[in-house]
Amino acid sequence: MFISGSVFAYSYLSLHEFSKNTMGDIRKLASQTVLYGGSTVLARLVNYLLVPIQTTIFAPKEYGVVGEMYAYVAFLIVVLTFGMETAFFRFYDKKDEEKSAVVYGSALKSLLVIAILFVVAINFFAQPIATHIRYADHPEYIVWFSFLIAIDAITTIPFARLRALNRPKLFSMLKIGNVFVCFLLNIVFLYVFPYMQQHQIMVPIMSVLYNPAIGVGYIFIANLIASALTLLALFIVLPYKRTPFDVRVWKKMMAYAIPLLIFGLAGNINETFDRILLKWLSPVGVASAQVGIYSACYKISIFMTIVIQGFKYAAEPFFFAHAKESDSRDIYADVMKYFVIICSFIFLAVMVYIDIVKYMVGYRYWEGLKVVPILLLANMSLGIFYNLSIWYKLTDKTRFGAYLSIIGAIVTLTLNITLIPIMGYMGSAWATFACYSSMMVISYFIGQKHYRVPYQLSRILMYIGLSIGLWAVGTLIPIHNHWLKLLPATALVGIYVAVVLRKEPVFARLLKR
Repeated sequence: MFISGSVFAYSYLSLHEFSKNTMGDIRKLASQTVLYGGSTVLARLVNYLLVPIQTTIFAPKEYGVVGEMYAYVAFLIVVLTFGMETAFFRFYDKKDEEKSAVVYGSALKSLLVIAILFVVAINFFAQPIATHIRYADHPEYIVWFSFLIAIDAITTIPFARLRALNRPKLFSMLKIGNVFVCFLLNIVFLYVFPYMQQHQIMVPIMSVLYNPAIGVGYIFIANLIASALTLLALFIVLPYKRTPFDVRVWKKMMAYAIPLLIFGLAGNINETFDRILLKWLSPVGVASAQVGIYSACYKISIFMTIVIQGFKYAAEPFFFAHAKESDSRDIYADVMKYFVIICSFIFLAVMVYIDIVKYMVGYRYWEGLKVVPILLLANMSLGIFYNLSIWYKLTDKTRFGAYLSIIGAIVTLTLNITLIPIMGYMGSAWATFACYSSMMVISYFIGQKHYRVPYQLSRILMYIGLSIGLWAVGTLIPIHNHWLKLLPATALVGIYVAVVLRKEPVFARLLKR
């Protein structure tokens, strides 16, 4: 992510491509991308350190519970936030403090009411829900996750306000703090307490805090505690005052947000339903193991997703703020190119060093490594789609976002239902790629009709093709020793960098600086 921040930063060095105002804008985007993205990188990396720990302790069948439950979480958070985060940015006006307070209060209070109703309803039906999803012996999972989902939904608006106020440092501190607390609690619950019990190091508090029968449930408890502390911290740094609720403003925000809710629901079908469908379409005896292996190997694509997430945090408010600039569309085109350069580099680096990268998951999960290149390309397509999606957000045609995500959801459901019984989790990987790439292509052609941006397609396709081609060459090198393969792998990465520096002179100027 720091690399991607540099990509946007290097734009200001080119006196031939941008005006002085544009250079300042890009530099601002760069600094915020580094802060938002840097926190995302650190948070994700700290969180990712839990993957080898958890996959070492728990077998694929047990870890499959984690993958499945968090798939439900991602889907339900979208329901509870119902597109209000983007609506908040659309109506927020930092130059009008009174109006901004109304927008913030209307968004936050509506989420609070929905979250409370959700928790009450889910807790009332916890046992039937647990039975239906084949966890009849663990209704507590449903209770814990009802609170986790509600808390995470509520925090979206305070975090959005921090972004709108241009307070990326505080945003980063809170995000990183959340993950560190979650990480430490995982270590305590999964390592420290079991070690103390095994060696009969008993302290009175252990009888209250630790029960070995909970097992994988401690992953969920740690997350819930961390999220609750984050919510408390947000309400301390953003006091709950001067936040009136205005029905008229709320109705306008809802009219804007509802299509985004459909977009979000369909989007989460695309992102998470493969794990849910794996559970239900795989043979009962191996279903949870299939979900566990796929979920663990999916996380190797973290190197792509952290770039996308960090960029998304910084870019969305930036694009809205500068939409009226005369050269805004040229900026969007260049940002897209730089984004693809970084994503293509990540794809190549992960794949040529896969023999090292694979140690990020337990050895029992290595059979699923064949999904990694497919999922990396799928997530690259998703990132490009996020870049392209600015056209319907800037033109207030958010319904197109819903249409595109619905198309993606249809592709996801159709291919998963068709391919999982035949190919297992490989079917889910190909369905994910087909979903995001189809959304990307369709969005490009529709977007160019409604809001034309001069994207440099030939360059973009060239960098993607170059990274895939170099990886393909690497697979043909007849060296089986992992350490010796590092030399040709590094040479392939060097070739990619050399081509980029040759084609994009601004990179070379950045390095000289």
